Amino acid sequence: MPVCFQIVIDCHDPRRLVAFWSNALRYRPEPPPKGFPGWREYWRTLGVAEEEIRDVTSPESIDDPNGEGPRMWFHAVPESKACKNRLHFDIRASGSRDIPLTTRKDQVEAEVARLEALGATRLETLFAEGDDHYAVAMSDPEGNEFDVN
Repeated sequence: MPVCFQIVIDCHDPRRLVAFWSNALRYRPEPPPKGFPGWREYWRTLGVAEEEIRDVTSPESIDDPNGEGPRMWFHAVPESKACKNRLHFDIRASGSRDIPLTTRKDQVEAEVARLEALGATRLETLFAEGDDHYAVAMSDPEGNEFDVN
């Protein structure tokens, strides 16, 4: 039986990354658990100190509306990102290798444009003439790297 897990991303502004990643991955901001009007009330019942709850008036996590992908929690921390991620997401937009490379490139570029409109930054195109692979390295609004391929 597989283990249940969530992905945790340290960040300065959870609301900003909830907005970006929920749209990028077609997830949804996670509603508070049943029986709680909001996240602040939920965290209090767990005994989380009031100073740690901060201004938790909006979701700090996202989930897959179909229940298939992992939950993602955006953990507010004071320090800034200091180096390249050791783990990153690959967002697959190109489809399968059965599709011609020119079509896959177009599909990747369309997804890159959508993500740029959401606040992502294009870092570099990952392609060399003769390759049968096309990808674009990007970063989210707080500088976390990910690829679109």
